[in-house]
Amino acid sequence: MKQAIILAAGEGQRLRPFTITKPKAMISIADKPILAHVVEALAQIGIRNIVLVVGYKREQVFDFMGNGERFGIEVSYVTQEKQLGTAHALAQAKSLADTEFLVLPGDKLIEAATLSDFMDCQPQAILLKRVEKPLRYGVVTVENGTVVNIVEKPTEAQSSLINTGIYAFTREIFSYIDPELGIPDALNNMIAQGIRLQTCETENTWLDVVYPWDILSLNSAILHKIQHSQDGTIESGVFLSGAVSIGKDTVIRSNSYIVGPVIIGEGCDIGPNTVILPATSIARNVVIAPFTEIENSVINDDVNIGPGSIIQDSVIDKGCNISGHFTACSDEAEIKVNNEHHVVKVGAMLGEGCNVGNSVTAQPGVIVGNQSQVKALKLISGRLPNRSCVL
Repeated sequence: MKQAIILAAGEGQRLRPFTITKPKAMISIADKPILAHVVEALAQIGIRNIVLVVGYKREQVFDFMGNGERFGIEVSYVTQEKQLGTAHALAQAKSLADTEFLVLPGDKLIEAATLSDFMDCQPQAILLKRVEKPLRYGVVTVENGTVVNIVEKPTEAQSSLINTGIYAFTREIFSYIDPELGIPDALNNMIAQGIRLQTCETENTWLDVVYPWDILSLNSAILHKIQHSQDGTIESGVFLSGAVSIGKDTVIRSNSYIVGPVIIGEGCDIGPNTVILPATSIARNVVIAPFTEIENSVINDDVNIGPGSIIQDSVIDKGCNISGHFTACSDEAEIKVNNEHHVVKVGAMLGEGCNVGNSVTAQPGVIVGNQSQVKALKLISGRLPNRSCVL
């Protein structure tokens, strides 16, 4: 099998505000989009012919992936103009599909080991994983190594095995997907007509990002596998412990204290006297002023964080400018997403391009929309829509 079709057309509405400006597959985890992790996993197992099905905000995928040369792959693109479902997305790639091919989502975090065992399965086949909360996914019933049925988001789970959305197909699949909106529907039709769908189960990385705070758990999972590397400048008096990856042209200024796993991207200016604690990912061109402490957080490109700030269990999207003494401490909070209520331990979630004044306190669980403005000395909580202005 030499080809993979990656479905990367979706938005991910429950991830707003982060997906208002980017597709779900372009959410940054450990200083690179989820899609990059998927493509790198495929390249490592020798699959370099990639068809990308794009749709929502597709120009961002084009700009990032290009022709695939920097990843050592060849990329072709097809567009799903309306995001009607996974089977409809796959149908757009019919003209480019080989005799046999992999299908996988571009918005689920995987590694090469997740796919390597699956390569021994002959089409038609599906990759499964056991999870603690199967009701969020398609629950799969298996007998004698073959699929009996797939039930999407059931009210009661018959097993803990779920559909990862990773498949090995032949072109025969296109005979079943045209009238269907979801690939599991097409597979249930195939099974009903006596076609055998083989299974393979993985115990390796397969992680889904559904809600904004899921970004933190995915980021932590990747960071715990990084290697220590230093391409930047480390001034005197800096303390480094554990796996810390520092990009080129980054300066870690004197008396800063960094405990890995931590990634700091290229062109950053950190410190002096800054504390960065485990499971923190800092992207490119980030400035962190003195006496700031950051823990278990994701800081994206071009963010400026002023002095004396405390940031825990938080996600700050690109282009945010945060003045000094910003406080985003973590605690349990009840957060509503659409009609769902969740109690999670989290700090603050800030969308792109926010400007935050001096001495602002963010209550746990606050979600701030893109391009919002918060004046000095304010307390923010709940959910603020895009372009909010807190005076």
